[in-house]
Amino acid sequence: MSYTALYRKFRPDRFEDVKGQEHIVTTLRNQIKSERIGHAYLFCGTRGTGKTSIAKIFAKAVNCENPVDGSPCRECRICKAIASGASMNVIEIDAASNNGVDNIREIVDEVSYSPAEGKYKVYIIDEVHMLSIGAFNALLKTLEEPPSYVIFILATTEAHKIPITILSRCQRYDFKRISIDTITDRLHELMDIENISVEDKALRYIAKSADGSFRDSLSLLDQCIAFHFGKELTYDMVLDVLGAVDTEVFGRLLEYVLDQDVPKCISLLEEIVMQGRELTQFITDFTWYLRNLLLVKTSDADAVEDTVDMSSENLERLKEEAKSIEQETVMRYIRIFSELSGQIKYTAQKRILIEIALIKLCRPSMETDSESLLDRVRVIEDKLEKGIVQTAPANAQAISYYEGAQQGTGQQGTSEVSRPQLPKAIPEDIKMIVNKWPSVVGETSMPMKQYLKAAKLSLGGDNKLIIVLEDGMASDYFLRQEGHKELLEQIIADVAGKEVEVDIQSIRNEQSFEQDYIDLSKVIHIDIEEDDD
Repeated sequence: MSYTALYRKFRPDRFEDVKGQEHIVTTLRNQIKSERIGHAYLFCGTRGTGKTSIAKIFAKAVNCENPVDGSPCRECRICKAIASGASMNVIEIDAASNNGVDNIREIVDEVSYSPAEGKYKVYIIDEVHMLSIGAFNALLKTLEEPPSYVIFILATTEAHKIPITILSRCQRYDFKRISIDTITDRLHELMDIENISVEDKALRYIAKSADGSFRDSLSLLDQCIAFHFGKELTYDMVLDVLGAVDTEVFGRLLEYVLDQDVPKCISLLEEIVMQGRELTQFITDFTWYLRNLLLVKTSDADAVEDTVDMSSENLERLKEEAKSIEQETVMRYIRIFSELSGQIKYTAQKRILIEIALIKLCRPSMETDSESLLDRVRVIEDKLEKGIVQTAPANAQAISYYEGAQQGTGQQGTSEVSRPQLPKAIPEDIKMIVNKWPSVVGETSMPMKQYLKAAKLSLGGDNKLIIVLEDGMASDYFLRQEGHKELLEQIIADVAGKEVEVDIQSIRNEQSFEQDYIDLSKVIHIDIEEDDD
């Protein structure tokens, strides 16, 4: 005997078996019991929510010889004929493949013939929005005034594509997405019937992945059972089959992002890729994780359990993780990953786009919006709390001696922004390094050479040589990766003939350097000109 897929095997055949659409079921049953049956119905809703199933149950119920409380008895001759697809009273039409004027004209011609048995002829037109304009026009008059024995049930996932003239002639029923709890409970019932052992956590994840579609949940469950046939289906097995990532990984990723640790973020993404996880699903799940994080931050403790769908254990862990992040930062992360989910569909290089998004999360300075600015403030506050103090350039507090020299007054110039007063006698070894800087850069190799070509040289209050680099990859190369700063100091010592202590600092842009630092190359050039005089 051939195998029947779960979603076909357990398709509801009476109103009592329909889950999650009680508002529609109750209305239709009352219409049948009171014999106030309409002539045209429009069932709208996302895939897998029961539109076609309820249409078939309704078709059986209106023709059933012995209806029970508005539901079909399933035992009479007509119920069995409709269930087997042998009844001439129920005509199913797929508008996706029968969307022309001629197809609808055939229906219009058939409508004039009364049913051979039973009370009603029921036309179920699935995906009705696929009909052409001409086909809609051909259906219009019959839909408005059909014979008393004809019922039209139009089903669609895109009601906005249906002409208003059709909508106005139908009773409209909007099918809701089915809740995760409802899907999970129903899957439990069906697995008991099938005598298959499945972890509660696994069923709940499948229900969540189905996105409100009961049919999708059964298809995913069918797939997982087939892959691990004969074994108890566990949560980890479901993650393997669906290419998903455990929520614990998201907690680690958030920790690395908050620490601005780009290498660890990329390394974790590498693990996910090597495990064969689906990257599109990873983006969706991480965005959902951030959404839950935001709800925990913004909801009352009592209300959060109703809004965040997860186990109490995971919820407690999420609450702990929420303490380390501000809600504005979470909103920025959600925005970046929401934009990414829209871009990922149209690219073959999914991994690269995800890496760029992770770098954006770690580097708020790359963006100029208010959320990024708040995130940058958060980073500075974290560093201060941990005792990591960014050394302010010594030249941020003094009088610009050299501005006065440039004006030829011999007096100290005044400026709105005070600058540090550099010693009139710059150390000779620093002067020599500045003059020989091209030679120093020439002794290095890529990528250090590329970063140093764009570097600026300044002097700290303790006569340290300050090398100023652009914030990002250039500064991280020396500040976050071991050995590179030491190698640069050794190269400088070889050129200068003595050890020189170097301080690496970063700036956002060229304007920041001009405001906070004095360019040694210009200052030394001024000194040379004054000496020539």
